[in-house]
Amino acid sequence: MIKVKNLTKKYGDFEAVKSINFQINDGEILGFLGANGAGKSTTLKVMTGYLNPTHGNVYVNDMNIVDNAIEIQRLIGYLPELNPLYTDMMVYDLLKFTASMREIYGNDFSDALDRVVEQCTLQSVVHKKVSECSKGYKQRIGLASAMIHDPKILILDEPVSGLDPNQIVEIRHLIKTLGKEKIVIMSSHILQEIQATVDRIIIINEGSIVADGTPDKLVSGAQGNTKLELEISGAGVKDIRSMATEFDSLNLLDVKRSGKVVKAIAEYDAKNDLRESIFSYAVNNKWVLLKMNPISEDLEGIFRELTSSGANE
Repeated sequence: MIKVKNLTKKYGDFEAVKSINFQINDGEILGFLGANGAGKSTTLKVMTGYLNPTHGNVYVNDMNIVDNAIEIQRLIGYLPELNPLYTDMMVYDLLKFTASMREIYGNDFSDALDRVVEQCTLQSVVHKKVSECSKGYKQRIGLASAMIHDPKILILDEPVSGLDPNQIVEIRHLIKTLGKEKIVIMSSHILQEIQATVDRIIIINEGSIVADGTPDKLVSGAQGNTKLELEISGAGVKDIRSMATEFDSLNLLDVKRSGKVVKAIAEYDAKNDLRESIFSYAVNNKWVLLKMNPISEDLEGIFRELTSSGANE
């Protein structure tokens, strides 16, 4: 279990992370998202012991990252966005070198090598130079390096970068399998991949957590609202605005005329479905309701909405 308590990180007078709190349970795959400059990378660096917090702390199995950094780092496998590989080495030698830094030798190394080569599908390149491998294979070599010591916690920054669609599916399956027995923290700008892979998503913006929940919960609407697309014939823009005032929980987000039709986007509390009432109101006013479709939000839309005011590097 990982507990982040009142974590604050300052660079001089700039507060990059602002007293955030969250917990990650064993066997959970967490998607950690944020725009550039939002505090995401800083948080991950504190969690790995690379940076010290200004205030607060990170606890792993009741050990804190300030006093027990080395012990915690033994439990972590980390694949950074800029995959650090020695390209002049053979893949086998690179993995052996990485294992030696984790004090894995002899038969233990042979077992660990067999495990990560199979998990990351490296059979065809294990005796090649890293420089001779494609970008997709290099990404998988980096992942194998992060997993060589069978860590309890995996932190993966852009793990599917450079992979083709088939390889992405393979890595997604691997991450889901690993997530049954490890804590996996995954960061990616491919939001569809995050949505398809993780159990839970945290979004950070300007140093603060702005969303925390399952993908389904976030996509269903951060405010628990349903958006509705309307096309109505026989009514004017003023008529639609008047209709919106008839229902307490109906919020008109946009309305405009397009030829003989008025198009509108409305929003209401998902617990109080207003579609039947809107239909009856249209019928009573002798309007023709041409379209009344719920608008399905996606993770990308939620992310933009929550981080639109964030800083960009």
